[in-house]
Amino acid sequence: MSDMTPVRRVQRVRHEIHRRELTVTDVQRRDGRFVVVTLQGDSLKSFVSSSFDDHVKLVLPHPDPGASGPLMRDYTPRAFDTQCGELVLEFALHGSGPFSTWAAQAAPGQTLTVAGPRGSMVIPTDYAWHWLVGDDTAWPAIARRLEELPADARVSLWLLMDDAPTLPARRPTSLDLHVLSTPAALLQALRGVSLPEGEGYVWCAGEAQAMTQLRELMLRDKGHPKEALKVAAYWKQGAEGFHARLDEEAPAQAD
Repeated sequence: MSDMTPVRRVQRVRHEIHRRELTVTDVQRRDGRFVVVTLQGDSLKSFVSSSFDDHVKLVLPHPDPGASGPLMRDYTPRAFDTQCGELVLEFALHGSGPFSTWAAQAAPGQTLTVAGPRGSMVIPTDYAWHWLVGDDTAWPAIARRLEELPADARVSLWLLMDDAPTLPARRPTSLDLHVLSTPAALLQALRGVSLPEGEGYVWCAGEAQAMTQLRELMLRDKGHPKEALKVAAYWKQGAEGFHARLDEEAPAQAD
C-alpha cells in the first residue's frame, strides 16, 4: 500500500460532441472472440480522444419500427488517425446483443453512425505502477492503455477471461500477466497480493457485480486511495445497454 499522501492527478476534459457517418473499410477477427472494425470518414480529421477509456456512442436503427429512437451503446475508441481520417473499434463478441450481432457480420462498405466522445478522464502515465483489471469488454481499453504507457512502466494485468488475448506488440517490458476464469478466482487472487510501494493507479472495468466487489476490495481491504482508482461497470447481468462508473466521486474538471 502506498505511504504517499493521496493527490488527485486525474483530469476531466470536455469535448465538443460530433455525430459522424462513417464507412467500414476493414474487418479483422482476433482470438475467436474479438472483431476489429476500421471506419473511415473525412469528419474524423477533427476526432479527439484524450484517454484510453474514452467512449463513443454507436448508433444503429431500431429493429422495431414503433420504437421511439435508435439503439445506442458506448464503445472504446481502440485507435484513431486524424490524418487518414480513420477510427478503429474493437468489439468483444459478448452475448447476443444488437451491437455484437452487428460486429459479427460487419463488412467493408457498410456504414455506422458514431457520436462523441463527450469527454475524457486523462490518467497520467507516470505513476510508479499501474494495475489494469478487466474482462473481455474491457480489453479494447486495456490494450490501448498498454500501447500508450511508457516502455519502462510497471504494469500488473489481471484479466477475467477463459484464456489470454493476443497482447499488443507495443507494450511495457515490465508486464505481470494474470488470467483468471471466474470473478471468485479473480477476487481470491487479488486478496492474496499486496499493492506495490509508491504511488500507483488501479483501473478496473467489467460486469457490475464483479466490479462492485473489486472496488470494495481496493478501497476497504487494501486501503488504496480513491483518488487513484477508477472502476467502471461496462455491463450487467440481465440488463441491456448498462454502463456506469462506480467511483464515489469524479475528479474536478480541468481548467
